Amino acid sequence: MKPLGIMGGTFDPVHLAHLRLAEEAADALGLARVRWVPSGNPGHRAAPRTPASHRLAMVRMAIADNARFELDAAEAVSETPGFTIDTLARLRAELGPARPIVFVIGTDQLAALHTWRRWREVLELAHFAVGERAGYRLAAESLAPEVAAELARRAGGADALAGSAAGRIATFPMTALAISASDIRRRLAAGRSVRYLLPREVLAYIEANALYREERSSH
Repeated sequence: MKPLGIMGGTFDPVHLAHLRLAEEAADALGLARVRWVPSGNPGHRAAPRTPASHRLAMVRMAIADNARFELDAAEAVSETPGFTIDTLARLRAELGPARPIVFVIGTDQLAALHTWRRWREVLELAHFAVGERAGYRLAAESLAPEVAAELARRAGGADALAGSAAGRIATFPMTALAISASDIRRRLAAGRSVRYLLPREVLAYIEANALYREERSSH
């Protein structure tokens, strides 16, 4: 059974680097599909300023033309604060104990892994796939010692992900795209162009709903 990839996050807003990360993970790791799970009220950070209904709508538009992407709205419509451990426990209960689940993240998220709630339990519920910029290798010395130790113990490739349900950490090369949601929000607040940083449909939605303009008053 091919692994199911998971893309979690606030997606405030979803942009081309998010989409490219999911696409390249699917190719490099042989994922059957990638399920996008926008958060509603993330427990590990301040609540997003953009309502979940808008963020969910933008993700739906962004992934609509990709047959191997799918949307999971369960957490976006929930008012309960959620953590990755909750997301993966819910998905594991839905998919059963044998289905390989691969949680796709960037190197910055791996570096902060030890700050996540019950982070070692998270590693028992899914594999983790870390996108590395092409030409760069993830250095153990850049990680907290406990995370570096888990990376060394759990390292594996695409075959390892397909061969078990959870517990491995794989890396894969991805195209370097220096795009961030916070930078997009700042540009929009300042009235600057964000064209070619996010899908046209998402930009049109942002403009139609006057999103992120409210931040201008704080500058």
